[in-house]
Amino acid sequence: MFSFPRQQRARTIRALYGVIVAQARSPSFYSAYLVPDTVEGRFDMIVLHLALVLRRLRREPVRLGALGQSVFDLFCTDMDHSLREMGVGDLAVPKHMRRLGEAFYGRALAYDHALDQERGEELVAVLTRNVFPAADAAPPGAVRLERYVRAAEACLNGQIDAALAAAVLRFPDPDTI
Repeated sequence: MFSFPRQQRARTIRALYGVIVAQARSPSFYSAYLVPDTVEGRFDMIVLHLALVLRRLRREPVRLGALGQSVFDLFCTDMDHSLREMGVGDLAVPKHMRRLGEAFYGRALAYDHALDQERGEELVAVLTRNVFPAADAAPPGAVRLERYVRAAEACLNGQIDAALAAAVLRFPDPDTI
């Protein structure tokens, strides 16, 4: 198990979450993949990337499991802060946070299940439902996003535990997929 002094651990968690958010905000997703550039679309991309990272961290639950929980906790804190910045009142924040938590867990579970399937159709369907909800059928962006997600999972799986514990996190370049 990796053990960190408290300040170093906090920096590591912030750095990992920062990479997740930066990747989710990559302009390519909104211009080339045609993910809706809305609050919901950006939330869905953060959730997708966070789910991928947490899936990777769960592969080593003894060494990296607590790190995953801390990154998820920071995500929750960030969402709470974002709701308040958008003007959601103090009394309504818990209700919104519960819905965001349910959305995260539902999507993460659906992504896990779809990623466990060898064929891509199920992942395309899940991405269409979650990221492109206005589409009647799988848009080309969902098919491309499925290829990106598979490449991102392979990239994350190829990263060594010590690098992840040191907040060295890489994703593939979405422009190349």
